[in-house]
Formats: sequence, C-alpha cells, structure tokens
Amino acid sequence: MKTLLLGNEAVARGLYEGGCTFVSSYPGTPSTEITEAAARYPEIYAEWAPNEKVAMEAAFGASLAGRRSFCGMKHVGLNVAADPLFTIAYTGINGGMIIGVADDAGMHSSQNEQDSRHYAKAAKLPMLEPSDSAEALEFTKLAYELSESFDTPVIMKMCTRISHSQSTVVLGEREDPAPRPYEKDGAKYIMMPGNAKRRHPVVEERLKNIARWAEHASVNRIEAGQDYKMGIITSSTSYQYVKEACGNTYPVLKLGMVWPLPEKKIIDFAKTVSLLVVVEELDGFIEEHCRKLGLACAGKDHFSCVDELSQNIIAEQLAHKKCTGIKLNEDIPPRPPVMCAGCPHRGLFYTLKQNRLTVLGDIGCYTLGAVAPLGAMDTTICMGASISGLHGFNKANGSESTGRTVAVIGDSTFMHSGVTGLINTAYNESHSTIIILDNSITGMTGHQQNPTTGFNLKGDPCAKIDLESLCRAIGINRVRVVDPYDLAACDAAVKEELAANEPSVIISRRPCALLKYVKHSGPIAAAPDKCVGCKSCMKIGCPAISIANGKAVIDNTLCTGCGVCAQLCKFDALGGKKEA
Repeated sequence: MKTLLLGNEAVARGLYEGGCTFVSSYPGTPSTEITEAAARYPEIYAEWAPNEKVAMEAAFGASLAGRRSFCGMKHVGLNVAADPLFTIAYTGINGGMIIGVADDAGMHSSQNEQDSRHYAKAAKLPMLEPSDSAEALEFTKLAYELSESFDTPVIMKMCTRISHSQSTVVLGEREDPAPRPYEKDGAKYIMMPGNAKRRHPVVEERLKNIARWAEHASVNRIEAGQDYKMGIITSSTSYQYVKEACGNTYPVLKLGMVWPLPEKKIIDFAKTVSLLVVVEELDGFIEEHCRKLGLACAGKDHFSCVDELSQNIIAEQLAHKKCTGIKLNEDIPPRPPVMCAGCPHRGLFYTLKQNRLTVLGDIGCYTLGAVAPLGAMDTTICMGASISGLHGFNKANGSESTGRTVAVIGDSTFMHSGVTGLINTAYNESHSTIIILDNSITGMTGHQQNPTTGFNLKGDPCAKIDLESLCRAIGINRVRVVDPYDLAACDAAVKEELAANEPSVIISRRPCALLKYVKHSGPIAAAPDKCVGCKSCMKIGCPAISIANGKAVIDNTLCTGCGVCAQLCKFDALGGKKEA
C-alpha cells in the first residue's frame, strides 16, 4: 500500500517493519517524531529517557539482550551521547542497533550547525543518509541488516528537510526475527584497556569490509545525464535540490552511505566527467575525501558551509561554471518565533529584566526570553550549562555577582543535565540562585512527557520526580515555589533568594498555556477611555497586545486572561473581562 509519510514517520515505519522492539530517545527537533510515531506500534516498547546518553546506553542494553533497538536524538544530542557512542563502536552489538541523529542546517531550532557525519568518521561507524521518506523507510530496515552482518551500530542521519517533509512510501509487513541469545563474552563487552586494545583492530577491519560492501550497494547509485561536461556527487536533501535545479541534464553519483565512502565508485565516476562538483550541506565532508583520493573537484569554493542550500543557490553557483540550472521564484516572508500568549515564563522574565540581573540561560522555549522586548538572558550554550556556568561565574566574581546573577532552566532540561550542575553548586557551596521554570511538560519540542510530569511516553501514569524534594536531597536548603503570573511574588522571591548567603532554588511553576488540560479564564478587556498610551503593557512582549490609535488593544483570539499585563497598567485600562 502507498501512503504519504513524513521522513521521521517513515523511519518509525522502518523500525516497525525491521523488527525493532525497543526505542529509547530524548526529544529534540527535528528528530522527535521518530520516537512518537514508533510508540504508536504496540510491538515496539518506546520511552523518553532523561537524556541522550541514557537513551543510547539503554538501546545498547536491549541490543545486548538480543533485540533490535533504536535511540534517536538531534545533532547536539549526539554530543551528549558521544561517550557510549565511541565505546559501543568497539564492543559491537548483539541484536541490531540503530542510532538516529537529525541535523539542523539553517538552525531552525538549534544553537549550532554541526555536521554529524564527522561523528561517523571519528567513531568508525557506518552512516546511512536518506534523501526522502521512501529511502528513510528502506534504509532503516537495511541498517538492521548491516548492523547484524557487520556487528556494529549503524547511524541513520536525517536532517530537518527530510525529517519534516512528506513523500510517498510503500508499506510492507513486519519482520519478526527471533531474539539473538546473549552469551557472556568479556573480551568483547568489557572495555578495560587489555580488551579494548584487541578490539580496535577488529573495528578497523570491519570498516574496510563495510567500505567494500559500499562499492556495490544499491544505496550508492549513478544516475546518467545528457551532458558529461559536469558530474555531481551529492546526498540527502542536497540531492533533491540538485534534481530540482538540473533535472537529468548532468550525471549524478547519489550517495546513500556517507561513511565509509565507496572510493572506487567515486574515482570511476570522476573519470566519466570533465568537471567534478560536490554538492553537500554544511562541511566539505565528501569533497575532502575526494581530494584525498587525488581528484580535482569544485565544492565549498562555491557552496557555503554556512546555512542550508536550495535549488536557487545551486542554480546560481552552477551558472559560474557555465552550467545550466533552473531557479525557483520564491518570496517567503520570515516568521520569527515568539513566546505564546499566556506563556508562564513571561512574568518571571519580566521580573528578571526589571531587577537588571545577569541571567545565564539554557535550552528550551524559554530561551525566547532573550529577545526583545524582554531581553532578559545573557547566555545560552547547551543543555544544563546555565547552572554550571552560574557556579563558575559566581565563584570567579565572588560577592560582585552573587546578588546580581541567576540561572534559569526548564524542568525537562533540569532533569536532562541540570541536576548535576546543581549537585556541583551544593557540593562546592556556591552562593547561587537557580530558577527552575516548571511548565509541567517538555515544551520546545511539542509537549513530550519528562520525569517530572508523572506520565510516560504513552501517557500512562508513572513515577514522578518531586523537584522540591530532589533539590533538598541534593543539599539545597532554600527551595521555594512561585506562580509566574504573580509579579509581586516573583519579585519578592528573586530579591530574597539573591540576598541569601547560601545556594537557593526558585521553582517558577505553572503549566504551559498550550496544554490541552489547562483551563483559561478567557480574554481580558481593554478600556480605551482609561488607556493613556504609555505602552507599559508592551514591555512583556505578549502577542495578544498591540497598540492602535495610541491605545492598547487585546486580541481576543490569542489572549488567555493570564492577567500579567493588567499588573503593569497603573490606570486600570486592562483586566476587565471581555463581554460575551
């Protein structure tokens, strides 16, 4: 049966058809939907792990038990999981194991543009890279075959455009392989130095064997062209841009396995064309390998390593080589992100801004507290860095900063990697104030459960971490909860905790305004006769408030009635209920 699937949904379907029984992931755009879709298959156990390292270790454990497993993450999540990644490459697997990673060229929802292909090369692991949903499904099933044939984890690399675009797939039946029996083998799985030294040559030989397989694999194919004055080597979404710009004008070597690369196939292809061009997003990974093979080629001298490529960029750059490409007329207006109307973080950030504090931030939708008009954040580095960074900042500056600096971190991010920073804060007696923004969900990636919500991936009740008790168990004596809709309470809490001569935690608690179970009081009314046009209400950056003819106006379709703006108005022009 044919159907349309997102690339991420197609990977999940591939997991199902490939006989996967265990999935553990941490949500991260653009990878999240793989695990959400996999959870809909009753044959697959699926879970959200506290972070990517735990997810990969759990997936390895399932593989060790003889079951086919998967763990998924975004590119920066692979950094978190790098520790087990490099060692699992040495141990190999039992049941097939796939590591899904989704890159984010263009940084649609990320803090950097790293290229995950380097991880495959560094860890000496095979990497498959589909260019549409059909390949995403088929490559996933193939990955299990490769994993078990070559005794290795296999990395499946997605990217934003492939993950979040739809194309046609043909659904198949589920394969249900018998579990591989676990056999105790310390020389293979106990990576103490003596054993690891003997495993390294095994890894090197395995990579050579996979490279020989890649030479004849159907995932690496040559597509004939009409004009051989130029040939293009490409992969993933870049392949789609090339086909859109060039059609069948020039021959194309389309790579589905981007590590290890098929060296003979590349050399033979290069011999058939006058000019070799490598089209790839971000780093010149394939181009560098071509040059290492002694091939002259064009690549990053025309196609930037910054941002996404497009049909138009490829057509423009090919024109410099006097080659033909079709441009697309496009004029898409930008849509910058903004915190939602009624967002519980808004009041807390307004308080921090009014107190003129230095704020070390973290990863989540609350990172939008950094943009105007709030502008209440100074740093965003990586998951959990706010608390660790605050500790170092305050230890370095002493009394100069302890009363003027805070860290903010979301509940899910705190469980991911913030808790260790708080342990460091307590253990090393840092007089720091940490604010946990508890909106009762993992908001940025689309409302996934986490260990503090009391529900698992499937929505079933489960163990719930009590943040207050956890903070006290770590050694934080001062722990208090505030409602971020109450500006006076927020201001008092921040001032008091910053004045304390010991570590403290403020939990700013109110559920995300977009959660289905949250009931809102309804939009408030603006009284134009009382409004003096001072624009104090605009200081919180709520999208439900605007100014028209010098007066505040409330958008009834957006306003949740949180009342934060009313607390800023000295003239009682806001806050009355909208008449039905």
